[in-house]
Amino acid sequence: MKFCSECGRPVERKIPPEDTRERYVCAYCATVHYQNPRVVTGCIPEWEGRILLCKRAIEPRYGLWTLPAGFMENDETAIEAAVRETLEEARARVDALELHTMLSLPHANQVYIMFRARLLDLDFGPGHESLEVRLYDEHEIPWDLIAFPTILHTLKFYFDDRRAGAFRTHVGDIVRSGGEVRYHPRRPAPA
Repeated sequence: MKFCSECGRPVERKIPPEDTRERYVCAYCATVHYQNPRVVTGCIPEWEGRILLCKRAIEPRYGLWTLPAGFMENDETAIEAAVRETLEEARARVDALELHTMLSLPHANQVYIMFRARLLDLDFGPGHESLEVRLYDEHEIPWDLIAFPTILHTLKFYFDDRRAGAFRTHVGDIVRSGGEVRYHPRRPAPA
């Protein structure tokens, strides 16, 4: 950010009074410009044990596979965004959404919220952001061609939970350190 959206004058990075973090602050009108993480939300669409994946037609990760997901818009809930993204990317209708995974990516300033979902029918196909859309059994998933670590972990959690016979909510962080990307689970604090 170079200029204030309120008055158009230059901004500078500094810690505003009564704050603890550096922010963009207008040198003229003193407006503080907060920058917050973006929320990505999507679905794990399931049909008779198979999962619907989309082959990306856009960058980043063009040609790799992902679950239908995207950025949440203003004036919509996380579930509404997940349903909309699934419809846009896979032309698929879903129901019975239940929170499954929430992953923070501090290095990318993003939070992923993924819901388990039931496909309502088999009337799906590639949307404008997908080259191909396909249902996969676990053993068929192109694990080496999954676009993002968040999706890879979400799929692994899903299949582990299914084998265990009980789905649970997974909360953690995907942290980049020393060139590696690692998952760090978060556990609730003791009561």
